[in-house]
Amino acid sequence: MFLRRHLIIRSVAIAAALAAGAPGVALAQAKLKVAAVYTVPFEQQWVGRIHKALKAAEARGEIEYKATENVANADYERVMREYAQAGNQLILGEVFGVEAAARKVAKDFTKTAFLMGSSLKPQAPNFSVFDNYIQEPAYLSGMVAGGMTKTNKIGMVGGFPIPEVNRLMNAFMAGAKETNPKVEFSVSFINSWFDPPKAKEAAFAMIDKGADVMYAERFGVSDAAKEKGKLAIGNVINTQDKYPDTVVASALWNFEPSADRAIKLVKEGKFVAEDYGPYSMMKHKGSELAPLGTFEKKVPADIVAKVKAREAEILSGKFTVKVDDGQPKSTAK
Repeated sequence: MFLRRHLIIRSVAIAAALAAGAPGVALAQAKLKVAAVYTVPFEQQWVGRIHKALKAAEARGEIEYKATENVANADYERVMREYAQAGNQLILGEVFGVEAAARKVAKDFTKTAFLMGSSLKPQAPNFSVFDNYIQEPAYLSGMVAGGMTKTNKIGMVGGFPIPEVNRLMNAFMAGAKETNPKVEFSVSFINSWFDPPKAKEAAFAMIDKGADVMYAERFGVSDAAKEKGKLAIGNVINTQDKYPDTVVASALWNFEPSADRAIKLVKEGKFVAEDYGPYSMMKHKGSELAPLGTFEKKVPADIVAKVKAREAEILSGKFTVKVDDGQPKSTAK
C-alpha cells in the first residue's frame, strides 16, 4: 500500500514539474542543440570526420544538429554568433585562422559550450579545444610506406606547415625510416586546406623525380598517384574504396570520442574549458590504422608483422610516438 501511494505521489510530482517547465526534467526530455561552423566543405577530410561524428549522434537521437560549410574567415564570427544567439548549447568548428574572433564570441556567450579545432589553449570557462593527435597511426602508416617503396623515394604533400600537419608528417617519416633507413623524402606544402588540383600538380612533380609512394595529406595526391601507377598513403580518412589499387594504408582520425564526451558533459552541466587533444589518440579509439584491405596480401609479411608488433606496443604504452611539431624538411637529393 505504501509503495503504491509513493508511486502515485511521485507520478503527480513529475507531471507537475513538467507542466511548470522544471529545468531538470525538461532537460532530460529535450535533445541537445548542436551547431558547427566549417570554413571548408563537408567533404574535406578533417571537417568530414567532425561532421560524421555529429551526424552519428544525430542519428542516435541525442542531438539536433545544424552546420554551415564553406564559411569565409571574414564571416566566421557572424555565423558563430548567430548560432549562439539561436540557443545552440554546443558549437563546434575549426578556428585556426579566426582564433581571436571565435574566442571573442565565446566570451560573449559564457553559457554556451564551444569545442573548437585550435592550436592554442582552452579559454575558461567555456572554450575547449581539440586537435587531431593521430601521430600514432601516422607512424604505423609510415612503416608500411617504407616497406612498399622500390625507389626509396617518398613524396609528401601537405596543406600548411602548422603543428597539426607537421606532427603527422614527422611521425610518418620516422615510421618509414624504421622499416627502411634508406628512404628519402620530398616535402611540399600547397598553402591551402582544399585545393585538389594544386596538390595533384605538386604530387606529379615528386613522382617525376622518382617518388613511387605518396603521402596524401591533402585531396588530389591520390589522384596523381593513381594516374601515374604509383602508391599512396591516406590521412584522416580511408579512401581505399575509391583507389583500391593505389591507397595502401591510412591513418584514421575518429572524432567520436571527443564529440560524445562533449555532448555528455554539456547534458550533465559539467562542460568546462579543457584540451580534448588526447581523445584523438589510439588508446581512446580516437585514431587507428585502417585495415590494409585490397593490399592485405601485397604488403610484405615481415612489414605487416613489424607494424602489428609496434601497434601493440603503442596501445600498451611500451612505445611512444614522438610529437614533433617542427616543419618537416625534404631529404631527397
